[in-house]
Amino acid sequence: LPPPLSLPPPLSLPPPLSPSRSLSPSQNINPQHHHIHRVIIVVGLIGNITLIKTLSSSKSMRNVPNLFMSSLAFGDLVLLVTCAPVDASRYLSDEWLFGRVGCKLIPFIQLTSVGVSVFTLTALSADRYKAIVKPMDIQASNAPARIVLRAAVIWLFSMTLAVPEAVFSDLRSFSIRSTNETFITCAPYPHDGELHPKIHSMASFLIFYVIPLSVISVYYLFIARSLIRSAYNMPVEGNVHVRRQIESRKRLAKTVLVFVGLFAVCWLPCHVIYLNRSYHYSEVDTSMAHFIFTVGARILAFTNSCVNPFALYLLSKSFQKQFNKQLCCCCGALAKRSQSQGRNRNNTHMASLRTTNHSVASLSFIHGKHVCQEDSV
Repeated sequence: LPPPLSLPPPLSLPPPLSPSRSLSPSQNINPQHHHIHRVIIVVGLIGNITLIKTLSSSKSMRNVPNLFMSSLAFGDLVLLVTCAPVDASRYLSDEWLFGRVGCKLIPFIQLTSVGVSVFTLTALSADRYKAIVKPMDIQASNAPARIVLRAAVIWLFSMTLAVPEAVFSDLRSFSIRSTNETFITCAPYPHDGELHPKIHSMASFLIFYVIPLSVISVYYLFIARSLIRSAYNMPVEGNVHVRRQIESRKRLAKTVLVFVGLFAVCWLPCHVIYLNRSYHYSEVDTSMAHFIFTVGARILAFTNSCVNPFALYLLSKSFQKQFNKQLCCCCGALAKRSQSQGRNRNNTHMASLRTTNHSVASLSFIHGKHVCQEDSV
């Protein structure tokens, strides 16, 4: 398929050419990557929707970290609904299917979603830092309102950073030197310049990966030092309530750290490929190794948008209970619905039989004929 040579992060990577155009006949394969995309989309939708519903329906779960996690889950939903199908379509068609408007809108949505993910993780780390290192800073009663406002600011900031992608992305022409083929695809800049791709890829890598993860690392260094000190200073027969509070904060900090680790691992290959591609922007890599590594990196990136709910399920017992309750309620509602539909069908069937019997009897009386017993059953 024609390589979308440069979409904005998280997918600002040159996806590989379709095997039929990029590989020799002996290397030709029939990719089924759209099936993997389909599984990722379905699993991600189920997990993130259930996570949002669980955190919003239970009053006990409406705390500061969970509000941020809901925002994170919503960002993952946006990425899965809009970007994953677009990526899968490139293995099914040799053309960009979404027009000039889609070329500007989809990169904007993609970059906004990545910004929401990484900046929300940074805000979560800052919240854990305040809760563990500065526990005496008592939160005001309007903390949930302030957190919602902060999450809205993160979304607005991410959208602002994504505006240049919508402005500069356009349908551009590229050519494959080995075959002299020309194709049109969505890219944020033409292929004849060398400076723009390098600046774009490096800025994206710094803003959406290096700087946020560096800030998160600093927060967690202070958190680790504070937890070590509290462990040493805690009396052997200390207050049980204080011990439980410290353990709870440690578990929550561990959960956020797992989220950050998943993000770092899943998005690093994408940024590496995009950086490499920006320094060879005028060339189209048609090798099998590039094809496999790029597909793997993109699938890994999308996978990050569906693993957080399951990681939270494994790490949080309270969330696990609420999650199971939501699933049981859904299953119970579906079972009741199917039973009621079955009863309605039976009632309708019996009513139709009674109506039919009545009609047959009336007709037989009018025509003065006898009706067989089988007709009245």
